Parts: sequence; structure tokens; C-alpha cells
Amino acid sequence: MKVLLVDDEKEFVSTLAERLSFRGIEADWTVSGEDALKMAQGTHYEVAVLDVKMPGLGGIELRKKLHGLHSQMKFLFLTGHGSQEDFKVGSRVASFYLAKPLKIEELIEKIKETLKRAANQGGSSQEARGERPGL
Repeated sequence: MKVLLVDDEKEFVSTLAERLSFRGIEADWTVSGEDALKMAQGTHYEVAVLDVKMPGLGGIELRKKLHGLHSQMKFLFLTGHGSQEDFKVGSRVASFYLAKPLKIEELIEKIKETLKRAANQGGSSQEARGERPGL
């Protein structure tokens, strides 16, 4: 599995990538949405973990652009200070919307759950988030 991590907090995102690698998950990282787009043009990532609030290209807009490049890529959002509106939008377009700080085990669990759901998915994005349409 190959993961793209994007967060404007360099120490956080580099440490996260290192901790994922210790657990057998290959992760590339960057501190900007613009660099993430460049990286995704040359590399296939199964999952992108995006910070919602970043200078320049934020996570929600970045997700749209990455999805345009790789329609099968799955997304998780991270935030330390997202708004209610960001939560609503992010929850509609990503598998999970997680709050910082988070435990590495929780992130790994959510990444694996996202990929498992995608592999089993024949339905909507609601089903990918574990929701049942119409309920």
C-alpha cells in the first residue's frame, strides 16, 4: 500500500510517515497541496491523508484535484481546527474525518478500513463511509 500524507506541519507529517513506515506502510509526505499534486502526477497512491486547513491549497480543494488525477484514490481528512462546514463537506467526500492529535494505530486502522471498504464496494460513497443510504 502506498499513502500520500499532506500536512503543513512538517514535524508532524514527517514523523507520521516515519511511524507508518515502521509498520510496513509506504508513505510519501509533503507540506503543501501544490507539491502533493506534483507528486501524484508521477506516483500512484491508494490513499491520501490530507490536512483540511493549509496555506494555499487546502485539503478539501486538494482532494478534488487529486480525485481528478486518480479517480480510484481514497481520502481521509485530518484537522486540528476545522469548522463545522469543513466537517460537513469533508465527511461527504472522504472515508474518514479525523481530529488531531491522533494515535498512529487509529490512523492505520482507518486507512485499512478505507481500503477494505473500497475493495468490497459496489455502492455509493455513503456506503464507503459505513453509512446506509436512505437511513
